[in-house]
Formats: sequence, structure tokens, C-alpha cells
Amino acid sequence: MTNGLNLSEAEIQKLFDGGAWADRPFLTLADVADLLNIPKGTIYDWRSRGLLDNCSRKVGKQVLFVRDRLIQTIFNQGLFDK
Repeated sequence: MTNGLNLSEAEIQKLFDGGAWADRPFLTLADVADLLNIPKGTIYDWRSRGLLDNCSRKVGKQVLFVRDRLIQTIFNQGLFDK
């Protein structure tokens, strides 16, 4: 098993400074797929398996993701089946 990238909060903020995602702390499922450049089906799969529980919440009919926590989860902690 490999270690995560251990990105600090400052490094994560720097990734988004001045970019298209800078003023978007909350993302839709489609946004997450665009940001990570992966299919929406992959995000659905990860969420259905509980791998994104700490960074996503259903709000009405829509799922919203906390952008910085999503990055921490994927790149620092990794996605492991529970």
C-alpha cells in the first residue's frame, strides 16, 4: 500500500487559487467528474460504496461535495473499501 500525497491545507488552497474552481467550495457530482477528469459513473460507484461519505451529502435530490475535503480524501487518505 502506498502513502498518500499528504497535501497540506495550504497546498490544496494553492491548487485552486485564481482558477475556475476558486470560488466553488461545494461541487455537484458532474463538477467532481470534471475536476478529477473521471466518468460520473466512477463517482456514483465510489459514493455507493461509502468511500466518499466524509466529503459528500445529499441535499434534496442533489449530492454536493466539499471540494477541499474531497481532495484530501482521494489524495491524502486514499479510497479503501470499508
